[in-house]
Amino acid sequence: MKVQKSIEAKVAAALTPAYLDVMNESHMHSVPSGSESHFKLVIVSDKFDGLTRVKRHQTVNGILEQELREDLHALSMETLTTEEWEKRHGRTFDSPACLGGSKTDAT
Repeated sequence: MKVQKSIEAKVAAALTPAYLDVMNESHMHSVPSGSESHFKLVIVSDKFDGLTRVKRHQTVNGILEQELREDLHALSMETLTTEEWEKRHGRTFDSPACLGGSKTDAT
């Protein structure tokens, strides 16, 4: 859980989120068991106020520059302000199923 812990610590320090969920979705993909290569983030932070979705994602990508360069294959994120989160009643989107490769090929 080295990568997950790093993501959690860096995002928490930089964005002081009201809500943060770092989900390792590697098990949903054709990678070896125990991998930390595919993540979904749900980040609720008032630091996103006034930023477009692209700017929000660029901000997170900058925070996680090292992980993106060295560890991650895929990163999806929902970046919301507290107001947007409240309007959604805390609901998030489900990640789509993996369409690449065969899980049996990864073993």
